[in-house]
Formats: sequence, structure tokens, C-alpha cells
Amino acid sequence: MPKKIDHEERKEKILRTALDVFSKEGYHDSNLSLIAEETGISRPTIYQYFHDKDEIYYYAVKLVTGRLFAKYSAIAWAEEGGDEIDRMRAILFDIIGEAVKNEGALMNLMTVMLDAKKDGVDFADVIHHRTAKLSILFRRLVRQGITNGTIGSVDISTTADSIFDIAESICFQVAFFRSFDREGAEIMAARYLESLRRS
Repeated sequence: MPKKIDHEERKEKILRTALDVFSKEGYHDSNLSLIAEETGISRPTIYQYFHDKDEIYYYAVKLVTGRLFAKYSAIAWAEEGGDEIDRMRAILFDIIGEAVKNEGALMNLMTVMLDAKKDGVDFADVIHHRTAKLSILFRRLVRQGITNGTIGSVDISTTADSIFDIAESICFQVAFFRSFDREGAEIMAARYLESLRRS
């Protein structure tokens, strides 16, 4: 009886290996043959999942952001999650925790972005598209907080963008600074959110 293949598991194996290869070899010098060699999966099999290395990168971003957004959406609308500021704090703290836990993968994703940029490939649109839901989630929470009287009078878009920028900045720091101070980042994020609270 033939062995049943878990296609999602195989895609993730290819993905993890590809990010390691991109990090070691540089995005420009990487190819599917090298990824196939490192995974122990034939090149034709890899082509069944991905057409090229760009598609692997897009899938990596889609996979990570999709999973996280589902979790953050649940936090945002959970009845027992406290008020809107408490929920945004929970989301930011989880982003910090996920970034720290997955520091290596985060560093590889960002290294790929930097290497690709040197070669004239800009993944900014891909990242923006995949993280837009989180920005919208913050906007909805800020708007709801104003409506419920939790948050004072603020510009919704600017405030939500600032919260998103905090998350983005923290991910960058985790990926590139060995001296990342998790406690300090959490304190800074919490203070900013508390500054929004209606007096």
C-alpha cells in the first residue's frame, strides 16, 4: 500500500528549507535545484508545489500572516478579552512572543527581502498586501474603542497605523538586534496603548 503524503507538511518542509537556503546562499544565487538537494525531494516534485523561488517566498509570507491573522482576529473579538486596549495589547504581546519564538525564520525572511532588493526585486507590495488585514483589525478596534468610550478622541487611521508600526518595528528589532529587549518592547507598547485610554 503506497504511503499517504501530507502535502501541506511537504510544502512547509520545502518552505523551511528554502528560507535556510536563501539565507545561506543569498536570494539571487538560490534556485530550486539547490532547494531540492537540501530537502531531499526531487526537483520535479518541488515543481508540483512551487513554480519558482519567488512563489516560495510569497507562500512563506502568506502562510505566516494567514495563521497569525486568524489568531489575532479571535483575540480581537473574544468576549472575555477585556476592552479594546487590552485586546490590542494582547495582540502586540503575542506578535512579540511569536517574533522571539521564530527569530531564525523571521531573520531569514528579512534577509531574503534585503538580498532581493539588491537584485531589484521588491517584496514590499507582497508584505503590505498580506499584512493589510492586521492594519484593518487595528482600525476596527480603535473605532470600536472610541464608540465604547475606552479610547479618547484620536484620528483612527493615524492611531491604527502607529500601532501597526510598533508591531513592524519590533519584528525588525527581533530579526536584526541581538540585544532585543522583550520586556522593554512590551512596556513601550503598553504605554502607547494606555496613552490612548480616555481619561
